[in-house]
Amino acid sequence: MADPDLSSGAEDHLADAPDAVVGVEAAPELSDAALSAVPADVVAQSLPDYFAAWGRRLRSGESGALPVIIGLIAVVIFFQLEQSQFLTSGNLVNLFVAASIFIMFGAAELTALLLSEIDLSVGFVGACGAFIIAELNQPPVSLPWWVGVIAGVAFTALFGSVQGTLISRLGLPSFVVTLGGFLAAEGIMLELANVDKTALGGVITLNGASPVYKLAGAEMSPTLSWIVLAAAIAGFAAFTLRRAQRRRKQGLAAPPIGVTLLTIVLSAIGGAALVAICNANTPAGVPWVVPFILVVLAVFTFVLNRTKLGRYIYAIGGNPEAARRAGINVPLIVTIGFAMCGLIAGLAGMVYMSRLGSMSTDFDGGTYVLYAVAAAVIGGASLFGGRGRPLNPLLGGLVIAVVFNGLGLMGVGAQIQDIVTAVVLIAAVTLDSLVRRRSTVRVR
Repeated sequence: MADPDLSSGAEDHLADAPDAVVGVEAAPELSDAALSAVPADVVAQSLPDYFAAWGRRLRSGESGALPVIIGLIAVVIFFQLEQSQFLTSGNLVNLFVAASIFIMFGAAELTALLLSEIDLSVGFVGACGAFIIAELNQPPVSLPWWVGVIAGVAFTALFGSVQGTLISRLGLPSFVVTLGGFLAAEGIMLELANVDKTALGGVITLNGASPVYKLAGAEMSPTLSWIVLAAAIAGFAAFTLRRAQRRRKQGLAAPPIGVTLLTIVLSAIGGAALVAICNANTPAGVPWVVPFILVVLAVFTFVLNRTKLGRYIYAIGGNPEAARRAGINVPLIVTIGFAMCGLIAGLAGMVYMSRLGSMSTDFDGGTYVLYAVAAAVIGGASLFGGRGRPLNPLLGGLVIAVVFNGLGLMGVGAQIQDIVTAVVLIAAVTLDSLVRRRSTVRVR
């Protein structure tokens, strides 16, 4: 007999990982309230049906990322009206690179938030990973760049798994454990700088020829940018169409072919616009960090939506006790989740170091923890657990970068930028709380 407590977590997971629910067909006897709880691609048989189902979900309060997207467009229009150079190719490319740091730290924090936990250590953990990468790649060690990257992210993943073990096995609050991790990682970062005698003044400068430096400090050629885009769209189209066809053959739910084709077309248009903007810049070409971020988010999305690990993470975040009764090894999944958080934080630290071309001990890990939480929550992830997608830190990171960039062009000081970011964060949390309250009332 199914545990009744599983319903609350199941509904949240249903909204964020629709492929976890299969074999559901629209029934005429279902009420609008019941239909609104089901993903549009489950009940829709055609493109008009899909938009009708999507409209029902919007009316019921399940707006998803739409408010963030509308808000982002409104902010962009505002800054363009205030500063005509905002939408120039040069400024937009700088904005994309700056946003990559917020996006990566937000993606790291998202894993903890999905588990209904929090990780206050991601900033300094990422800095430790960056220092390890730099020290192993630079003289006198001079190991291959990929060895340094593997060692750096392995350390950050191990650090995260230790915190996850303390939280899950001993029942300690994640706030306290990761606050201790925050302090420990800061100390480790300072010690790493002291050990490396080449870190003069606590600063390690990357070699300009290193692939790690080129990640955010160099661009693809314009021709290669178009080739990579074409290959990515072709691969995405083949994967999406094949998956939908396979699910239909197995009698499982799949989005209508019109929705699939529309998704592919919109992705191609968005990718072409991105490449065109970057190629219009000087120097021309897409920064390497852009496809890197997209690949990381794509892998993260696959893990969350297409694997048992991802479904277990959503289930634990929605209702840990119900997940335990359902047979999920909660301590193991929580430990793996925090290891993922640490691993992505290590990659975020590498992106930060690549953008600056160096790593120093004046890294403000506390501020980047706040940006990490803000990026995930502003993008639509829930602080209450069980709700969120990798799309959320992508949107949230762009919002933060747009606000900072636009206010900077207007000559507004850093203090006002922080205040505006705080207002946006509080508004996002308020919206999430209202949506959850409305959904709870509707279910009851």
